[in-house]
Amino acid sequence: MQKIKEILVVEGKDDTKRIAQAVDADTFETNGSALSSKDIEKLKLLQAKRGLIVFTDPDFNGERIRKMISAAIPGVKHAFIKRKEGVPTVSGGSLGVEHASPAVIREALKSVYTQSDGQFPSEIEVTDLRQAGLTSGTNARHRRERLGEILGIGYGNGKQMLKRLNLFQITKVQFQSGIDQLNQEEKNE
Repeated sequence: MQKIKEILVVEGKDDTKRIAQAVDADTFETNGSALSSKDIEKLKLLQAKRGLIVFTDPDFNGERIRKMISAAIPGVKHAFIKRKEGVPTVSGGSLGVEHASPAVIREALKSVYTQSDGQFPSEIEVTDLRQAGLTSGTNARHRRERLGEILGIGYGNGKQMLKRLNLFQITKVQFQSGIDQLNQEEKNE
């Protein structure tokens, strides 16, 4: 079983259980979407000692936790699952990492992004998003969601998508490749 050096930041014990089926890793459970200042201090220490991979659910609360940690702790890594990969098999459950298959978890951990500390120039600009149909139009939200899946960086509104593309140092070549794939998929629908 693959051993992960970094600490995986997850939302709860069910996430920890599911991850244990996929990889050998230690986890830090946030136990919800609120992080205390003590939690942030613990996470800063863990980042300094072993590194962190934020692996939260692909929903509003997961994104909230991801943003809080990113703002407080430079250089954390991020792993993402697609929304459709975290759908519960029984009705009434909530979307999350705990519903992802071990194979999906392993794949997400292979495609980890390191958060930029802002020292790298931004390659992608708002005009790039506009030209790609990601900021306006009836299909813009779907296009951003699918591009986030293709690039493995998760969903964001127009402003968040631009920030995320540059935060994870997505190059113009990677961006254009993702847009090309997205356009091909839409053409084949």
